Amino acid sequence: MTTPELRSDFGAIDGATELAPPSRADARRFLLWDLPLRVFHWSLVTMVTAAIVTGELGGAWMPWHGRAGLAIVGLLVFRLAWGVVGSATSRFAQFAPSPASVIAYLRGRWRGVGHNPLGALAVFALLALLTLQVATGLFGNDDIAFAGPLNHLVEDAVGSRVTGWHRLLADGLFVLLALHLVAIAFHVLVKRHRLIRPMVTGLQDVDPGAPLPHVPRDRGRLGLLAAVSLAAVAVLWLAGAGESLAGGPSGARPAPVVKAAASAPAW
Repeated sequence: MTTPELRSDFGAIDGATELAPPSRADARRFLLWDLPLRVFHWSLVTMVTAAIVTGELGGAWMPWHGRAGLAIVGLLVFRLAWGVVGSATSRFAQFAPSPASVIAYLRGRWRGVGHNPLGALAVFALLALLTLQVATGLFGNDDIAFAGPLNHLVEDAVGSRVTGWHRLLADGLFVLLALHLVAIAFHVLVKRHRLIRPMVTGLQDVDPGAPLPHVPRDRGRLGLLAAVSLAAVAVLWLAGAGESLAGGPSGARPAPVVKAAASAPAW
């Protein structure tokens, strides 16, 4: 192959070649998911699981719930950047579905590598829901001992309302994650598609003639550095906002101190 599809773990590089002997006589093996995307995927799985568990436990676990939320913010910022500068199948423009592609997939006429149209819709839905979830968490509070790092920017009534949205969105997230797991199980157990291995090794067997993505030359390690830097800046800024408000890493809003000569709380 001479097209700029996947060859490097840091993005698409001109002159992509076959990476390993194919597992079938009629297939070729290519690097489908680059290393940064795979690290993002499994890190997101870990952090979302941690956020769900600590959120359900509550109490003394809420500071860890907040830290998991900050980690998810960083991961989402990275994914948004990597969706622009990453490898061919990582780019949003490459796998964004159209009505025509969805209809073709439902009729069994879609051919391609990476996310199929329905899978792409699930990816965008999950990223959008997680973005709303962490955004409401940043401004919310539990009226007990924890507040998001940006909670001080809104009135208490707004913070309480946003917290309600945060809990409601969590229910939607549970539903979407359950559908995601069911879809994976269906493809693996019924359709015999290998979905797990490519997300671990990055390698996928591609049938001859399958259309591979064509994108401009990638930005390689420079793009990776930019994406990681943006994510780090976002997390550090939010963590600093929470610490400067609470005087500690927990992100809790301090209790008001009432002075004899003033009725306003001292923050």
